[in-house]
Amino acid sequence: MDALARDREWHRLIAARPGLAWNAMAGLGFEDVPLAAIAAEHGTPCWVYGADTLRARLATLRDAFAAEGLAPAIRYAVKANDHLAILSVLRMDGAGADVTSTGEFARAEAAGIAPGAMVFSGVGKRSDEIERAIGAGIGQINVESAEELGMISAIASAMGRTTPVSLRVNPDIEAGAHDKISTGRAGDKFGIAYSDAVSLYRHAAALAGIAPCGFSTHIGSQIFSPEPFEAAYRRVLDLIDALRADGVAVTRLDLGGGFGIPYDDGIAFALPPYASMVRRVAGNRGLELIVEPGRWLVGPAGLLLARVTLVKRTAQQRFVVLDAGMNDLLRPALYDARHGIVPVSAVDAAGVAHPAEVVGPVCESSDRFGDYALPELAPGALVAILDAGAYGAAMSSTYNGRPFAAQLLIERGTPHVIRMRQGIEDLWRDEIVPDRLG
Repeated sequence: MDALARDREWHRLIAARPGLAWNAMAGLGFEDVPLAAIAAEHGTPCWVYGADTLRARLATLRDAFAAEGLAPAIRYAVKANDHLAILSVLRMDGAGADVTSTGEFARAEAAGIAPGAMVFSGVGKRSDEIERAIGAGIGQINVESAEELGMISAIASAMGRTTPVSLRVNPDIEAGAHDKISTGRAGDKFGIAYSDAVSLYRHAAALAGIAPCGFSTHIGSQIFSPEPFEAAYRRVLDLIDALRADGVAVTRLDLGGGFGIPYDDGIAFALPPYASMVRRVAGNRGLELIVEPGRWLVGPAGLLLARVTLVKRTAQQRFVVLDAGMNDLLRPALYDARHGIVPVSAVDAAGVAHPAEVVGPVCESSDRFGDYALPELAPGALVAILDAGAYGAAMSSTYNGRPFAAQLLIERGTPHVIRMRQGIEDLWRDEIVPDRLG
């Protein structure tokens, strides 16, 4: 779809997101708070999250499973957004955490999430990270290789502990996601080869310090159909059936995550059919189920508020230059991802759309958000970059000497600063210059 064909795309984007609404005077609001008021008080760029949107999505996830008579343990993928306030909202509503490092483990613990409600994933766990997780009573370690299984056994034995583990299986399933977010193919770095899984599980049952409880799988992100998940789960369930037939206990199936969200006004992930599929293929096997959503929960619960710095015109193009760039939101440069961009002012939103390339201020050619159809936007105009709650602030940097943006959480209609805007001098506050150079 070319830019002109997306005339007034912003109206469709907003209509598809319950937390967003127009006000004829105040312009675009998020959870009943005018974004222009947030920008006026806290500046831009600025991350804005909606706690009620996050709670509603968690409730929707639970309700979809409950309709099928299922109640999987929810372990939020912390890597999507690791802010303590976000983790606290989810913890208060009963979610645990899926962590991939000691840093994420410590953050989840600091937010009040019990280690027993955590899953430790990741292909490169260090021995000190494993030791800390076992010592704290981690609920499950997802084992990525035979070598890692040996490490865990040695560490747990030395500590006089036994820790529950799940073998992460690589089912060699092509899920149709972007190459850089696909994780379940034979050539990907994640998981244990399918052909090795049964023998390694038997081996795990004989190891000191190891209590094998089941299998886990995760085939990628931004998946919109239940079919790839079903194919992966059926392969893993075949492993479980084979082990149980030999009298080996398998009690748990970790379903992973990867549910897609539309960054446009397209079709959302088919959550009720997915839950129905899980019941159909796994619901009668007496397995404890775990699900690890990240982006699906928090992505639509956040946006990046930015201001137009200037509009640059050439013979070929209109460039709308924002004060937010790839140092703030890396996804477009990293994955060629496209986020909806909408004007905040009601006056701007009533304008006629024209093609524009939206770019950031960073000195890299890849610092671009893409081609959009936008009204005429004067310097100082505000725009909202939507669905930025996942892999936004968590992946941001201070590249080009650009401080971290402020973060706000709207809690019951009141915006709260949850991270102050970084000051210029904070950019080098922790740096040390040897005395000879001082």
